[in-house]
Formats: sequence, C-alpha cells, structure tokens
Amino acid sequence: MRDIHGMSVLITGGGSGLGEAVARLFAARGAYVTISGRRPEKIQAVAASIGPLCHAVVGDVANAADREQMVAAAVAHGGKLDVLVNNAGNMYRQAVAEYTEEVLREAFEVNVIGGMMLASKALPHLEVTRGSILFIGSVHTRRAYPGATPYAATKAALEGLTRVMAAELGPKQVRVNCVVPGAVATEINVRAGLVTEDGVAARYARLAGDHALQRIGTAEEVAEGIEYLVRAEWVTGVALDVDGGLGLGVSSF
Repeated sequence: MRDIHGMSVLITGGGSGLGEAVARLFAARGAYVTISGRRPEKIQAVAASIGPLCHAVVGDVANAADREQMVAAAVAHGGKLDVLVNNAGNMYRQAVAEYTEEVLREAFEVNVIGGMMLASKALPHLEVTRGSILFIGSVHTRRAYPGATPYAATKAALEGLTRVMAAELGPKQVRVNCVVPGAVATEINVRAGLVTEDGVAARYARLAGDHALQRIGTAEEVAEGIEYLVRAEWVTGVALDVDGGLGLGVSSF
C-alpha cells in the first residue's frame, strides 16, 4: 500500500465535518494538505489548528477561477499533487411537486459538476504522481428518503461517474473511487436548514437505530475509509460503504 507521508492532498470543503477530519488524518500521517472552502474564517481556523502541513485557500467549487486557484495552491504547497478529495457539497431537498430548476441546477453544479471539473484540472498533475481522485457519495443511494430526490440524484451521479472515470483513467494509472457514508454528525443538515443546531442531537439519536451497529458514525471513521482507498494501489472504480450498516435497511418486519 502507498505511504501517505509526503503526499500532496487537496480537500474541498475542508472547513468542517468530513473534510476537516480527512485533513487532520492526512496531516497526522505526514501529508501536505491543502483545504478549500467558501468561508475564510472556517478554513483558516482549521489550517491554523493543524499546523504548517495544512494550507487554506478560499474558493467555491462551482467557480471556474476558484477551481484553478485550488489546484495551483495545492501544487505550490506540496510541490506536486497526489490526491484530490472532492468533499465539498450541500444537501438539497424539494418535494417532487415543488421542483424548481434553480435548485436542481445548483445541486448538480455544486455536488457534481464542480468535482468533475476539478478532476479534469487536477489530472495532469495526478498522471505524474499516479495519484487518485475521491468522491463522497451518500447512503441516499441505498435508502429512499422522501423529499430528498435532488440530493439523491447528485449522489447517484457521483457513483456512476466514478466507475466510468476509473475505467478511462486506469491506463494513466490514476485511480478513482467513492466513499458512501452513513449518518455522521456534520454541519450539512444544519446548513441546509433541515434542523437547528439544538435539534441535531435528537435527529441523529433517532437515526442511530436504523444502523446495523446501532449508532451513527464519526467523520474520523469515514476519513479512515478514504485513507484506505488512497493507499490501496489495486483498488479503483469502487463505491465503499462506510455506513455502520445503514444501507442494509435493517428492519424488524
């Protein structure tokens, strides 16, 4: 397996939650980590708390100029680019009868197109290092949650493109994989307005029993799954479930 020490890693959405956990894990393993995000105060605070191995660059994955800057910053910080973790994204919910093109377009621009375009920009550097690309899927492709079709559609798209991209880039020795997390206590539901900060604990407590392991996960546990996919040199085109068994659909029926 590959050694993470000395790798150069670009992580989008690195100011909180899963992105922050991945940044901390990889920096602890000796990687040069570049995190991006739209909120300067968030990513700068995370980078400062991690130390000199972590560099912050402000940017929006839906913006072409920002994507260019992200890749350039990661290459400058690490002297190369070994890994792209496309973590930035948001939760989008709308009832079928209430669809608006604005929400659907934004969902795909942020959750899908931004990561695809970053992969394209990063590819010349990843070819040199025989690196890898990671996408973050969702258990919404395993369990059906009414009202969440916009979000589920974007995550299903990521799983599909992971396989095709892996097939296309395999001859270049660039691996492409996807991690499919279960319920993890991050900011995404609060940012989407689905629950208040005060209601987060109760929401996840209700979800705990839907997991085969009877608890929600941590961002650190999902980060460990990402670490495996980065290190495993003969694994590409997979969607790795790191979900505590939530996708199994455990039922007492």
